[in-house]
This record gives sequence, structure tokens and C-alpha cells, in this order.
Amino acid sequence: MPPVNPDIVGWYTGGPVPGAVGPAVLAGHVDSRAGPGVFFRLRDLRAGDRIEVGRGDGSWSAFTVTGSVRTPKAAFPTDAVYAPTPGPELRLVTCGGTFDAAAHSYRDNVVVAAIPSDTPVWSISD
Repeated sequence: MPPVNPDIVGWYTGGPVPGAVGPAVLAGHVDSRAGPGVFFRLRDLRAGDRIEVGRGDGSWSAFTVTGSVRTPKAAFPTDAVYAPTPGPELRLVTCGGTFDAAAHSYRDNVVVAAIPSDTPVWSISD
């Protein structure tokens, strides 16, 4: 679940920190009534794009996007997002698709997957 503040990225503390072995999962809002959220441009990331994640200890982990998927919330790819991996990986999660005004929520989730990289060009701080 993303943090309440749409300008803050949340880290799933049940998983590894970004850069450690396993899938580090970060969640953030796409927008709010006040405007774009921290992951507003997440849907624009494509395979090969670079991401840099600031960690709580002051270090940085760099990743390269391997792909993204938009999926209905009812069919969230839980195993693909949270399943153990043999090395460090990153999952970025936000809302997307059509906005359901009655439910006050987007119908889909956008999930971006990434692996370690040496050349960051896009930054997120936690």
C-alpha cells in the first residue's frame, strides 16, 4: 500500500531494501486531487530506462527497467512482484488505467520491473 502523502514513495518493509538480494517493492501514488503524484510518470518508463533509488542509509542503488505491465487490480501479479529472486531486483507499483469515480480509485495497477545497473538517469529518494 502506498503512503498517504502522494509525494512520498513507500517501501514494502517485508522485502529487501533496494539493491539487496530479492525484489525490493516500492509503491507510490500516480496522482491526487492536488495534482500529479510521485509515480505520475511511472507509466512512461520503458525497457532500458535507468532508475536510481536513494536508500535510508544515504547510499544509492541503480537499476535498468526490464519491462512494465498494466493489470486489473483484481488480477494483481502478486507472485511476479513479491516472489524471491536470485539477485537484486526492483518493483515499482502505482495505479493506472481508467479512474472509477464511484470507487474513488483507478481500476488497474502499473508495475515496473528492473534489475541492477551502473548508469542511473532517473531518481527516486525514499
